[in-house]
Amino acid sequence: MNSLLRSSLALLVLGVFCSTAGAVEKPQTMEEMWKIIQTQQKQIDAMSKSLEKVATKPESGDITELERKTEVLTEEVEKMRTEMVIPEEPEYKSEYGLGPAASKVYKVDKGLSIGAYGEANYQAIVGDKECTDGKGCNNADFERLVMYLGYKFTDSIIFNSEIEFEHSSTDKKGSVSVEFAALDFLIDPMANIRAGMVLLPMGFLNPIHEPPFYFGNNHPEVEKRIIPSTWREIGGGLFGQILPDLTYTAYVVNGLDAEGFSSKGIRGGRQKGSKALAENLAFVGRLDYAPSSVPGLSVGTSMYLGNSGQDKVYAGVKADAFTQLYEAHAQWKYKGWELRALGSIGFIDDAGILSAAKGQTIGKSNYGWYVEAGYDVLPLFLPDTTQYLAPFFRYEMYDTIASAPAGFKDDPFQDQKVFQFGLQYKPIPTVVIKADYRNFTSPGYTPG
Repeated sequence: MNSLLRSSLALLVLGVFCSTAGAVEKPQTMEEMWKIIQTQQKQIDAMSKSLEKVATKPESGDITELERKTEVLTEEVEKMRTEMVIPEEPEYKSEYGLGPAASKVYKVDKGLSIGAYGEANYQAIVGDKECTDGKGCNNADFERLVMYLGYKFTDSIIFNSEIEFEHSSTDKKGSVSVEFAALDFLIDPMANIRAGMVLLPMGFLNPIHEPPFYFGNNHPEVEKRIIPSTWREIGGGLFGQILPDLTYTAYVVNGLDAEGFSSKGIRGGRQKGSKALAENLAFVGRLDYAPSSVPGLSVGTSMYLGNSGQDKVYAGVKADAFTQLYEAHAQWKYKGWELRALGSIGFIDDAGILSAAKGQTIGKSNYGWYVEAGYDVLPLFLPDTTQYLAPFFRYEMYDTIASAPAGFKDDPFQDQKVFQFGLQYKPIPTVVIKADYRNFTSPGYTPG
């Protein structure tokens, strides 16, 4: 049995966004705000002239009321002028299927937008492995620093990107990667276009992976081994709302490269937009339903379909390696509870050909699922608090070789069960401190 104890600090840093002035209708753009200011300035000028006329008639009782109205309106205009330069705090929410920090560019009126988050952790190995050559050792790591850079050209044309610096330095197997970089053309709530390097819209954490969003220091293993996050490819497609409570995303992207498949799954087949082969394209689609009648509930499903052979020869044979991946998910946030469940199953054609070429068994099918629950206990003791403290647990099962191709042996070590529990504390919504314990078991694992 292999057990892991991990405690980490994850920080999410957000910039500020434009907001609205108190007593007027919220302007959607800087142009609208300027029109409102100009209109109210004309009202001030007219009221000032009326005040001058009334001032010549001391017997009139209107002078005090006119002075009051003029002062209120002047303060309102001045506040709006200030907000054009110094906006209020942003609303912390997701937009168009991306995380809150990644959504920052959609909330600005125009121009450059910058957001970021960082994540550092400490891990203690408490199982039966010895510390040898850096493996099985207690460790500390600044795991990632992520920068979101976006530019809003107009209300309908927006560029957005995510750049990730992993493990602090490239000297020790760190890297710098573009996680996504795409142009959005916002045409209509029902149909918008996105093109570039896109995040594949599968599961919970591939599209939204900011630390405050998920429990624990690590992504669920199912969303790493079966759904190979962070999964991004070059392509484009449509996204929008079919109904007010029903959203969709559909892309055509370059396919996976089966040469990277292994007994551990399809994760190595991601091409990440780096001189990617595109002899085979793939389709990925997603539906999400969040009924307004049940606040906090959302359910959804997604699929990936495409050949992964990329016109290559494997063990003397050209293989299509048609790859399928299906997933369903549900979550419910209710009175301090956060409940989440996800299941995924995949299939790989020509797995026998790929296994012969790789010298290891590549599963004809794979599967994984997990459930997790957390509860914010702090309001039980501090009813008026805005802070958050939740114990949580997660249980997951996955097998990257659910079925082996004919003539090849299963690898029982790829059949894993993971139990995890821990605490998550947020002094404010954008800062989270986490501590958790993970336990891995496998029928194929022998201690030592």
